Amino acid sequence: MEPLPDYLSTNKELWNKRTDVHVRSDFYDLPGFLDGKNSLKEIELRLLETVQDKQILHLQCHFGQDTLSLARMGATVTGVDLSDAAITLANELAIQSGLEKKARFVCCDLYSAPNHLEGVFDTVFTSYGTIGWLPDLDKWAAVVNHFLKPGGSFVMADFHPVIWMFDDNIKEIIYSYFNTQTIVEETTGTYTDGGSDIRHTSYSWNHPLSEIVSSLTAQGLQLRVFQEFDYSPYNCFSNTIEKDGRFYIRGMEGKLPMVYAFKFFKPL
Repeated sequence: MEPLPDYLSTNKELWNKRTDVHVRSDFYDLPGFLDGKNSLKEIELRLLETVQDKQILHLQCHFGQDTLSLARMGATVTGVDLSDAAITLANELAIQSGLEKKARFVCCDLYSAPNHLEGVFDTVFTSYGTIGWLPDLDKWAAVVNHFLKPGGSFVMADFHPVIWMFDDNIKEIIYSYFNTQTIVEETTGTYTDGGSDIRHTSYSWNHPLSEIVSSLTAQGLQLRVFQEFDYSPYNCFSNTIEKDGRFYIRGMEGKLPMVYAFKFFKPL
């Protein structure tokens, strides 16, 4: 087993830099969000179903647009993220949106969340570009289970591990599907703005579907829904074409899994 790098401080600095760019990007459309636009996508909304009056924990929430969207839908929500810049912004947005009584935010790395947050939740939720920043999914699944009340649900939508096998241009497979190594990259720009002047090291890990599912079932959680999709609801990859708000890799339409989604339940 390779020694674990100091990924927390490095990735935190990266996401602090990205937050400053993301908040000003068309990708996140902050003016539209503040005007009432729901940032959640159809894939996760179908799995979340009714959120009115539910207590929801949103893991790796970035600067909280999805968290606050859930609050607008009637849930009481707690968002957790590593980036202090993102959490500061999330708290500001909660006040601007009049949702400070329905949404709160905690800044900590995911593994230490039980040391910073008490209670259990009806739903634990995470989505899009989250677990690839975590080296150990057994520890991650234990955190999910820790916060999930008996009878509660864990809902997750994320980019498919197959898509992370490719280079940035989605032309050549350069990474293993399996979690065989720490992926160290010198990144330039960010997915909202490839031309930005962000240059920083990042550490990430590719997790196959078997690893994700096994880590959760080992905690006693029961898989109820498993879905795969041949499109992305976000235009965050290279060489895409758009059809009705769905983004496909050009020349691979209908052939490449781009997103998966799960719903697990915790037995009573």
